Amino acid sequence: MRYTFASMDTSAGEGARFQFASDQSLLVYFDQVKQKGRAQARPLQSLITLQANEKVRKLLRLLELKPVPGVCNLYPAYCSLLLRFDGLRIGHEELQGILRQYLERIDEVELPEARLVEIPVCYGGEFGPDLDEVCKFHGITEPQAIELHASVEYLVYFLGFVPGFAYLGELPKELVTPRLAAPRKRVPAGSVGIAGNQTGAYPFATPGGWRLIGRTPIKMFRADSRGLSLLSIGDRVRFAPIDAERFEELEKKWA
Repeated sequence: MRYTFASMDTSAGEGARFQFASDQSLLVYFDQVKQKGRAQARPLQSLITLQANEKVRKLLRLLELKPVPGVCNLYPAYCSLLLRFDGLRIGHEELQGILRQYLERIDEVELPEARLVEIPVCYGGEFGPDLDEVCKFHGITEPQAIELHASVEYLVYFLGFVPGFAYLGELPKELVTPRLAAPRKRVPAGSVGIAGNQTGAYPFATPGGWRLIGRTPIKMFRADSRGLSLLSIGDRVRFAPIDAERFEELEKKWA
């Protein structure tokens, strides 16, 4: 039998829907079904996205507290949760039936109190080579851009790309900037970048296409941490501007 996974999209109740992602993975979506035609951009932290991400975190919490036998890994995103499972132990239909029971309880879930994490950042210059271009793009000064970026309390929507990379939203609209047309071959570890209305800090030296506006001396990847990351999904983040001297002091501390 031949399957077309994109067409296997079924309602799950509680504002959710299931979609087969592969023969051993299932997606649970909490966002509106995409309509045909030209897509309309909307703010990342629009009400529906915030509500959807909260449901993602609540379902994730349920599955962590009461794991489903046969489910191997859980991958949260903005408005969805991907479940990878052992096809010899459980199938799509059985898993969907179990998840429907979980979804009936989703409004009862109490999420842990969000942590507020402050991340020091040295902006501009060698630490943020794209800050000047971002300022020209928006017609603002570097101090204004720094103040804007550091004025927001960001939500950690999910972690991905590489271990320890947290997708944070949303940027003030005055800083919303397209990513680079061509990605850099190497972005230094700790670089703080923006892309669209997202921001984040690179935990490792890696290729990347986000515009670099600063760098943090804090290690974002923590091998001794349960989640291998300074940040966890649902955390709140604020960036604190520091000068180059303070950056060097903290960098030695975290070396």
